[in-house]
Amino acid sequence: MTQDSSATPGVQPLLGMTLDQLQQLCAAEGMPRFAAKQICDWLYAKHVDSIDAMTNLSLKNRSRLKEMAVIGRHAPVECQVSRDGTKKYLFQKSDDPSQFIESVFIPDGDRGTLCVSCQAGCKMGCRFCVTGMQGFHGNLSAADILNQIFSIPEFDCLTNIVFMGMGEPMDNLDNILHSTEALTAPWGLGWSPHRITVSTVGIIPGLRRFLDESQCHVAVSLHNPFGSERQEIMPMQRAYPIADVVALLRKYDWSGQRRISFEYTMFKGLNDDTRHAAELVRLLKGLYCRVNLIRFHSSPDTPFKTSLPKDMERFRDYLNDHGIICTIRASRGEDIMAACGLLAGKNQ
Repeated sequence: MTQDSSATPGVQPLLGMTLDQLQQLCAAEGMPRFAAKQICDWLYAKHVDSIDAMTNLSLKNRSRLKEMAVIGRHAPVECQVSRDGTKKYLFQKSDDPSQFIESVFIPDGDRGTLCVSCQAGCKMGCRFCVTGMQGFHGNLSAADILNQIFSIPEFDCLTNIVFMGMGEPMDNLDNILHSTEALTAPWGLGWSPHRITVSTVGIIPGLRRFLDESQCHVAVSLHNPFGSERQEIMPMQRAYPIADVVALLRKYDWSGQRRISFEYTMFKGLNDDTRHAAELVRLLKGLYCRVNLIRFHSSPDTPFKTSLPKDMERFRDYLNDHGIICTIRASRGEDIMAACGLLAGKNQ
């Protein structure tokens, strides 16, 4: 694939731009309004990596476009393959090639899920997350977000996208919304929004706006139902208590196709007993949702331990017996540091 950098000052990536944004661009440059739809077709339907390939634009308009824009695609610099078939891709941040981000492709029969990143590092500071230990190194543009999707060999095999990689989506909301619009709009890929899940620790202003402006699924990183205990491992609990997050979610209708799920990483002796299960039932009672239990993936820099399988199964059964749909998520890609909470964005 052609290397298509967008780091040149004054040059902007086209990938990630909405139809409205492209219409404004074309109007500002004296190009016909219909050229915006043509550009969308080349970007999102035909997946070109060069402006020269947009052959139904006039040569004059292609030349003008090349002076001010690039496609915004660039190939991953590395791919690691797990023994279970999971692949972890390493990308450079387009406006700062010294920073790296990772995305993970998870094959599962006839399904292919891509876990994408939205930031280099993260501000949230969750004590169990390797990404959070890297600090924050900048938001990803919509082009950098979509590049993770468009520039892997498995693009045509993708059935689902999850925004569960590096970073907090609600802390980079404009670029998340532009990306999901490009994935779901008729002028974009035209996917159902229910093929996309966006995660959050529960930043309430961003979450409220996302719920109002998008129909994509939402996953909330919960990890402990007791506020004081959650704050010990998730500092954002102080600003956005999980009880307030759940109260916001109760204002929306989850009986249709859009889903709300809660991610719950299991830590041995910390959040995996019946006391926590009972409080989780109390917190979520009456909310149509699902809880996904996640095995904690240990790293040398954290003091936490993984819950025993029997404790995870007992916790799952308690929730199911009390009316909360609960499953244990299969762990994938741990041997290449591609499992939940292990993405570090490091060039190996």
